[in-house]
Amino acid sequence: MSTLSLVEHGPRAHVASTTWSARLGRQGYHQLEYFFAQLNFYYFWEKRWFIIAIAVGFFLLSIPTPEGLTREGMIILTMSIMATILFVTEPIPLPTVALLIIVGQVVLLGIESNAVARSLMTDSVLFIMGSLMLAVALIHQKLDQRIAWLIVRMTGTKTSRICFGISVVSGILASFIGEHTVAAMMLPVGITLITLTSKDRKQVRNLAAVILFSISYGASVAGIGTPSGGARNAIMIGYWKEFFYDPSNPDSYRFLIDYVKWMAFAYPMFLIQLPLVTWILLSTFKPEYHDLTRPVAKLRRQVEMLGPMSISNYVAILLFFMVLIGWIFFSSELGMGIIAIMGAAAFLIAGQVEWEEVNSGVNWGVVLLYAAAISLGVQMKDTGAAQWVAEGFMEALATVGVETGLGLWAAVSALTTFVTNTMSNGAAVAVLGPITLNMATVANESPIVIGFITSISSAFAYLTVVGTPASTIVYAAGYLTPKDFLKAGWRMVIVSTLLLMLVAQFYWPLLGV
Repeated sequence: MSTLSLVEHGPRAHVASTTWSARLGRQGYHQLEYFFAQLNFYYFWEKRWFIIAIAVGFFLLSIPTPEGLTREGMIILTMSIMATILFVTEPIPLPTVALLIIVGQVVLLGIESNAVARSLMTDSVLFIMGSLMLAVALIHQKLDQRIAWLIVRMTGTKTSRICFGISVVSGILASFIGEHTVAAMMLPVGITLITLTSKDRKQVRNLAAVILFSISYGASVAGIGTPSGGARNAIMIGYWKEFFYDPSNPDSYRFLIDYVKWMAFAYPMFLIQLPLVTWILLSTFKPEYHDLTRPVAKLRRQVEMLGPMSISNYVAILLFFMVLIGWIFFSSELGMGIIAIMGAAAFLIAGQVEWEEVNSGVNWGVVLLYAAAISLGVQMKDTGAAQWVAEGFMEALATVGVETGLGLWAAVSALTTFVTNTMSNGAAVAVLGPITLNMATVANESPIVIGFITSISSAFAYLTVVGTPASTIVYAAGYLTPKDFLKAGWRMVIVSTLLLMLVAQFYWPLLGV
């Protein structure tokens, strides 16, 4: 019998009331009635943010479409706002949000289901899937324990030094081979240190956050350091050459930014950010353990029990090294995702891991979540919604008189940060690059400065689970919540933005811009 039939009035309710009263007595019936009423209230309270998100969606779709924005763009902006509310508050499982995004594109936008399906299975999604499968294989071979032991031998047992060491290793590697790759490599190492400290996740809640964010944030801040650190950097280099380079004009040769020149502009900022990452994380999440002597001792015993490296270990290292070579040299032709899948298949074929272990070890819901987020970002771009937001933002700057100088720099950084937290950083630069570079020309600002600000700010995707693949990968470990990303992310955004402004103001002029 439903709750409603117990509390509604009418003949049928009277019969039900009499029946229940006879069986339970008047007092028992009222207690049961109160119980169901409380149950319903509790359910609605738990789902209040879902209800709020639905209400916001209905409201936005009922108002007139703003000038310059298509109806499809309005729908996708509404979906993005609703998805952001659900990502942050998590009233329903995050993979469920992904399913709603998929349904919304078909039902609200009228996109053919096959087209939506194609937008879900991109190379980036294959990369996330393959990376998580590779992580399971490395854990199975116990290589994560050996890598963790090497890091601890360099840093000592203090939590702060271990976390800084993880950020440094993650960062330096990610600056050359990409944050996606490094996050996949380092995740098993972080999980090893966490589980050796305690199997009870509640007892290592903050410690886990510090260690896992050291991986993702260390890799993210490093992505700005070199052109190979992320697709966004290559996109901006291409825009500079396309928009401003003229072979007949010797002065335009400064817009040909090569590998070394990019590093001269961006690598010092990355190095300064590394200790700031550790400081922010330790002050945001107070670790339950300030010294990891006991888990490190366990780690040492486990490594000693493993004995010398086996042939199987060397095969695993060789296979993973081949994957790294593929990512570095062949990703432009094959795609990073295909190479990751090839690597996962190679581990399975070589018997390095069983499919049952991969199937149980990979968080497939995270793969679905990232796929839906990328699909939403594609529609943001295709419907013109992202460009409408960017142009409206720039017009607003002109009305408040900050369309030049430091005000313009900060505004470009803020806009890019907002957009990159709703779509991939490569897509964010692809959409915003032409707009911000045009603003630089109109405002008589250096396109190189504005271009670097745009590209570097696209790395500030610290606020959401789907901001970067590195964030998605560490979230897949199951220790973090979307609120954790906000808790640490806003601090990272502020510190990174202030540092970027200082670098642009005082360091870049020394390089002749």
